[in-house]
Amino acid sequence: MSSSALMSIGTRAMFANYASMQTTGHNIANAQTPGYSRQTVELQTSGGQQTGAGFFGKGVDVVTVQRASDAFLTTQSQVASSMAAMDSTRSANLQQLETVFPPGDNGMGASVGNFMNAFVDLANSPADSSARQVILSDAAEVADRFATAGGQLDRLQNGVTSDLKNSVAQVNQMAAQVAKLNGDIAALRGTSSAPNDLLDQRDQLVKQIGNLVKVSTVQADDGTMGVFIAGGQRLVLGAEAQQLAVTPDPANTGRSTISISDSGITHELSTDLLVGGSISGLMKYQNEDLVAARNQLGQMAAAVSARVNQVQAAGIDMSSPAGSGNPVFAVGGPIAIPNVHNARDASGGFAASVSMTVTDGSQLKASDYTLAADPATPGNFVVTRQSDGVKFSMAPDGAGGFGFTRQSDGAAMGSSMDGFQITFSGTPAANDSFELEPVGRAAVSMQRVLDDPAGLAAAAPQTAVMGVANKGTATVSGLTVVDPSSDPTLTTSINFTDAAGGYSYTLTDASGAVTSSGTGTWTPGQPIALNGYQLSLNGVPANGDTLTVTKTAHPESNNGNALAMVGLRDEAFVGRDKQIDGSLQDGETATDAYASVLANVGVRVQSAKTASTISQATSDQAADAVADKSGVNLDEEAGRLIQFQQGYQAAAKVLQVAQAIFDTLLQMASH
Repeated sequence: MSSSALMSIGTRAMFANYASMQTTGHNIANAQTPGYSRQTVELQTSGGQQTGAGFFGKGVDVVTVQRASDAFLTTQSQVASSMAAMDSTRSANLQQLETVFPPGDNGMGASVGNFMNAFVDLANSPADSSARQVILSDAAEVADRFATAGGQLDRLQNGVTSDLKNSVAQVNQMAAQVAKLNGDIAALRGTSSAPNDLLDQRDQLVKQIGNLVKVSTVQADDGTMGVFIAGGQRLVLGAEAQQLAVTPDPANTGRSTISISDSGITHELSTDLLVGGSISGLMKYQNEDLVAARNQLGQMAAAVSARVNQVQAAGIDMSSPAGSGNPVFAVGGPIAIPNVHNARDASGGFAASVSMTVTDGSQLKASDYTLAADPATPGNFVVTRQSDGVKFSMAPDGAGGFGFTRQSDGAAMGSSMDGFQITFSGTPAANDSFELEPVGRAAVSMQRVLDDPAGLAAAAPQTAVMGVANKGTATVSGLTVVDPSSDPTLTTSINFTDAAGGYSYTLTDASGAVTSSGTGTWTPGQPIALNGYQLSLNGVPANGDTLTVTKTAHPESNNGNALAMVGLRDEAFVGRDKQIDGSLQDGETATDAYASVLANVGVRVQSAKTASTISQATSDQAADAVADKSGVNLDEEAGRLIQFQQGYQAAAKVLQVAQAIFDTLLQMASH
């Protein structure tokens, strides 16, 4: 073997060790760089030289620089990180939502309870102006707390929209970077070695995009990576990136959705397919958690307002002249939101619109509804309660209105459902749809509208008086108006005809003419219902006892309606449900309804925290698996650096020996 061959071996060895040291130094320098994969120099023995004495080695060749990467582990880590980001985002936002519903004395339930309790003092002294002023002050506090909470929910919704826009801007920016890297990688495809650092950068960008919106990837033959979202919608393909945007939800423009521009066409992405990433967490928080909280708060506000106003209207105030009580509260009415894709008229407006009217605030549910045409029966409609999926058939009643039937049990709801009626203006097209919000805006616009203390209707419109010659133990415990439209000027005379509670009655007008008469039986513990009121008795009437109900002559000394207001504390009037026989099943009291809101939000918060903890642990495990495969261990790299340094020095020694041999040969040749 010539000295030149030995020199060649030494040179190759020096280059191989130098390349290894350079790569090791690159690893050490990027040990803390996110997404960096450890690189190693791949070596192979150079082909031997055949001689008569056999094959002599020619040293070593550097084949390529290989990065330590596992596509399966990388994908698993991306998916786990995406789910952790979704759960973490939803959990953080739910903790903000929890602050809207304070417990204890600062909550809406306590304020409603204080308002109703204030009527106790008014019942004790119906003409007391200070007691009346306290009630109005408490009513203002009730309205303010509901409106404040509703305003906070609106601000949280605005925050979601802002966060979505920021996240989408980041996705668009990183998608453009991935597209550029795809172009650079494809341009280098013809070389024999992979651009490791560019591949690491692309993988890291894809993972960061996945933390915002879940992605799936496909490797192409030219080295580019296709990035897809929402079940297959392309985000990056080759060197081209599509743009996401935050747009109003077509079904409800008060909420936001994600759209994508593809080939100049913009269309909405299905939120059901955005399962992963912080954007998905924001969308779930917006479409489920915020909606549920707003509707529960609105249901409570609407029910309290409607029931208080109903009892107030049934009483007599201290105005001059005295009259029926005016409303204490006002809340925002129900709204119907047309889908932006609904049919339009020649002027660009919607061809059909929907209006809603509350018929019974106590039956309103904490839910939005979807109204659409019934595909099976033209002219009919289907209303779907979104909170539980219950469907109602809506059919023309022949009198210009609609009748409702609950599909689950066939119960006839009559001309209204869940406490509200629906009317159309114009004729909806077959594909039109509307989102109905019976209580969504009730809380944020709640206000006290009664300012005059004398306007509080503490007196009942009628007064019950037991006959002075009665021999039984019966006394009047309460008179409650259940139908404010009844005529309070009618006088009711009741004569108990036997010891078993049988009685006869007559109703006479101001002229003494009998307008109605009949008989009945009183049962202990059950009220007597006549002329729109319910009369409750304590004790037992005797045969021949009499009772007279007349129009209240002195409202300033009557507390019948104030007692009815006090009774609202224990009345389960929030969320009543109509049964198949037409009767109403009790719902919850106002304080119990607020406790249910607290429990619902609390369960959501705890569930989200648990889900976030679990998904973060899974993400950490997946990241550890990637780090074990691709991460840089500084101790190992330091050991390799010493190894390659010694190899380099040994290769230099080979060159030194080869040089000495070459010099000796030259000297011999010169002689």
